[in-house]
Amino acid sequence: MSEIPETASGVIWQSSPPGSIYDYIKVASFSIGPDGLVDQWSRRAVDLFGITADEVRGKDPVEVFMPAELRPRGRRQVAEILDGKEWTGLVPFRMPRQRGAHGVAEVYVMPSETESGDKAALCIVVDVRALRRIESDLAASEAIFGQSPFGFLLFGTDLTVQRANQRFATVFGGAAEDHRGRTVHDYLSRPEAERMNASLRRVLETGESAIDLQIVGAVPGSTERRHWSINLYRVHSGSGHPIGVAGIGTDVTRRNNAAREAASARRNLALLNEASARIGNSLDLETTARELLDVAVPGFCDLASVDLYQGLLTGDEAPPGRADGSAELRRVAFASAVSDAPLIATPGCSQDESTPTAVGEVHHYPFNSPCASALRTARVQSIPGEEGTLVQSTFAVPMVAHDTVVGLVQFSRTKGSEPFGERDRALAVELAARAAVCIDNARLYRREHERALILQRSLLPPGDPEAAGLDIACRYLPGNTATEVGGDWFDVIELPGHRTALVVGDVMGRGLRAAVAMGELRTAVRTLALLDLEPAEVLSALDEIARGLGTPSGAQQASRVAHKSREADLSEVYLATCVYAVYDPVTRRCTFANAGHLPPVLVEPGEEALLLDVPPGMPLGVGGEPFEEVEVELPEGALLALYTDGLVESRDHPLDEGLRAFRTALTDPVHPLEDVCDHVLNTLDTRHGEDDIALLMARIQGLPVDAVGDWRLPREPRSVGRARELARAQLVAWDLEALVDTVELLVSELVTNALRYGEGEIRLRLLRDRTLVCEVWDAGLVQPRRRRARDTDEGGRGLQLVGLLSAAWGSRRTPRGKTVWFELPLPDGDSTSEPTVEQLLSMF
Repeated sequence: MSEIPETASGVIWQSSPPGSIYDYIKVASFSIGPDGLVDQWSRRAVDLFGITADEVRGKDPVEVFMPAELRPRGRRQVAEILDGKEWTGLVPFRMPRQRGAHGVAEVYVMPSETESGDKAALCIVVDVRALRRIESDLAASEAIFGQSPFGFLLFGTDLTVQRANQRFATVFGGAAEDHRGRTVHDYLSRPEAERMNASLRRVLETGESAIDLQIVGAVPGSTERRHWSINLYRVHSGSGHPIGVAGIGTDVTRRNNAAREAASARRNLALLNEASARIGNSLDLETTARELLDVAVPGFCDLASVDLYQGLLTGDEAPPGRADGSAELRRVAFASAVSDAPLIATPGCSQDESTPTAVGEVHHYPFNSPCASALRTARVQSIPGEEGTLVQSTFAVPMVAHDTVVGLVQFSRTKGSEPFGERDRALAVELAARAAVCIDNARLYRREHERALILQRSLLPPGDPEAAGLDIACRYLPGNTATEVGGDWFDVIELPGHRTALVVGDVMGRGLRAAVAMGELRTAVRTLALLDLEPAEVLSALDEIARGLGTPSGAQQASRVAHKSREADLSEVYLATCVYAVYDPVTRRCTFANAGHLPPVLVEPGEEALLLDVPPGMPLGVGGEPFEEVEVELPEGALLALYTDGLVESRDHPLDEGLRAFRTALTDPVHPLEDVCDHVLNTLDTRHGEDDIALLMARIQGLPVDAVGDWRLPREPRSVGRARELARAQLVAWDLEALVDTVELLVSELVTNALRYGEGEIRLRLLRDRTLVCEVWDAGLVQPRRRRARDTDEGGRGLQLVGLLSAAWGSRRTPRGKTVWFELPLPDGDSTSEPTVEQLLSMF
């Protein structure tokens, strides 16, 4: 409606906008003077009869538009009207401009008087055809609206309900008229109501219909969650102006339940298939437990943990646990699909529920607890969550193998997830049973082959290491040829950005004990390297780990007096030296950190070999002193050698003599690296058998300039599009068009995150070698965190896309902020499979 002013007398005037009821029924008017002739002719009469005012004014209306056979009666009627008689009736009329065309008008005649007191008449005319059309439209509208088997609502432009049909009122109570003036907040929860309101507003503003909008709620008097499919479309007046939004709702709860049941069955079958493929690939107890959780989380539950009997882990021959379920267990694995979810104590299953059991902790369950009951009876226990906690419900499932309970696995779902059902109970039992058989097999294998497993863990990785910008060759000769194990090790670790970590270390001592220590430290080095720490930080952390590894365990502490001398020997095993270097092929710069190890040797083309001046630092396991770093620029073609003291030191000659001979053997190494390694070992008097020998050589081959794309982008929204353009152009220049779509998408996500959450200028870098690496740099210190987006979230899936579409991704600190990166295989290399439809849909 148009603006409505109010007069001083309280009378409200308003004008009818185009599209009002008067436009539909086409009301016209004219007047007849005392002489029986037309003296006034309205514009609507012109539209209705098709005769202009000039053509009819001053003429007999009967002659103008009535058929000849009706004119005598028409004249009598006009005479009666002028005599002061009101009259209403249907009057046929001819349309002068349309030959043979006749219409029917409903005429209401009111006698009137002129200023001189003469009798006249005012005629109100309605086209009967328009009235019939309105009646037909109203009848059709009422039939559709009132008799529809679906809930039908009409919202006004203020998004309040203007009309509801009886089907809607039947569901939500009351009469249809009772719902007039309500809003969606009267029917839905706040989040769903806001989502519905946003859709209504969007449809009203844009005119684009909303199809199959999924809404969840409950009807009055019931707590059952109902699902509705809503279709919204904008409603217009006759003149095309929006007057509201119509909504049709269909209850699809049964369909959703059936689909959910079918999806659950498919998911369970897929989980069992995955469990068959993934659980039991290792004959290691802890690994098998983690494999079980890798399958279960998040595909089956949100949180899960595995407890195994301590006796089983220590290799006792006796049955794993006592019959009452109270024997000691160790938490060997925990997994969570909830971001930053802490360890959670199962209600009633802990002495102190405020302190949940951590991975590696030895504990036991109270006798009357549900978990102890599950262990005692070998039956699943369902444990509801407590008010105010994250967990909705938990299955405590005993792990039974060959009629023996070996441990307990707990599957938990958090509030907001679908509750566990009977089918889920059966699946939980099956998963636990499969893992239990594998764990029991691993227990038997561990008991029979414990020494073989220790040796296997201590062995160095087979094969020739590869690294971007480096040609690598290596040799390892154990000092004890009988067991072929020792305490020296080397490693080549690929880091993000095509960088490479080169490691050589030496555990003091020899034989099996040194090999065990070497395996543990090498694993720790790889783990720390993957955290992308600076070399000095890696050695500092490794020093802490080495000291921790030398500390007696709880069982040893209980018999400390009896085994004091043995503990002293164990502590000596974990004293080690190590040199750790990180090489960047883009800048050809290498950063070294040393923990009591011999200095690296560098041979530049045409120059003599020299010892790099890297501060030696203290050996690992001593502690108390920080480690220093040295950065060296390595020229193209230079040779870098890392080694252990068994190569240059023996009983027959001092260390200085051995180092001099080593440098002489490396001078001007023009031959292939493998030949250089052989030449060194054949030239030096190593006295093989006295000590372990590790030799790692790397020839510098920096990345070509044309294999690097590096750009700086301003901190503004258009930089996202600019980044995509730069990445596309660079990939086309590299003939990597097959990766354009994926790289554009992932670059867009990372640059957008840098704009939203980072700081300072943004830097984009593409590196091409054996794989393609993309890096986005910014000055922000906050590391990105991948999270699981809910179905209703409009965002939060960027890093999920990066993780799904890339071969690897991560972030690392830089001196001036952070770098977020992802890696893709080249089209002609080993490529990862494309994501399945289920993987893509799982994010939404």
